[in-house]
Amino acid sequence: MNIVLCGMMGCGKTTTGIRLAERTGMRWYDTDEMITRKYGKIANIFEFYGEERFRQYETEIVRSVADEDNCVISTGGGCVLRPENSAAFKQGGGKIVFLKVDIEVLFARTGHTGDERPLLKNTTMEKMKAILDYRTPIYESCADYTVDTNGKSVEEVADEIISVFALPRVK
Repeated sequence: MNIVLCGMMGCGKTTTGIRLAERTGMRWYDTDEMITRKYGKIANIFEFYGEERFRQYETEIVRSVADEDNCVISTGGGCVLRPENSAAFKQGGGKIVFLKVDIEVLFARTGHTGDERPLLKNTTMEKMKAILDYRTPIYESCADYTVDTNGKSVEEVADEIISVFALPRVK
């Protein structure tokens, strides 16, 4: 079984994924990191080829890891917006976990990161809230479980996921 972390940019997918992998002995993948290694900086892909090309690369990466087993997969914020990506994860035995967090926390973490996160370039709280409002129902509909991360440490979030899915603990 794989644990697939989804949610908005800045919700803690990478940090939680790393910690989950450390605590369970599962392998860890980050789809954005894999795209960057294969195709270059995400901001450059968006600038020169557009979001659609980036999403094609993302789907290619999803297909390459979805059939793995015993992995924690941190996805990009828009990854599960494509139904074929969430379907591939589930078909491969993945359990999708939505890391939910309040807009104020997200904006504080990512409102200044437009250079690394093209969709947040010149962002405002209103723009980010619009993205969150659009995406939340999609995250919720594909998720097997939702963790409300507000006020929780990475350890608490990891413990909750480990407990819910009865994952082995090595640390």
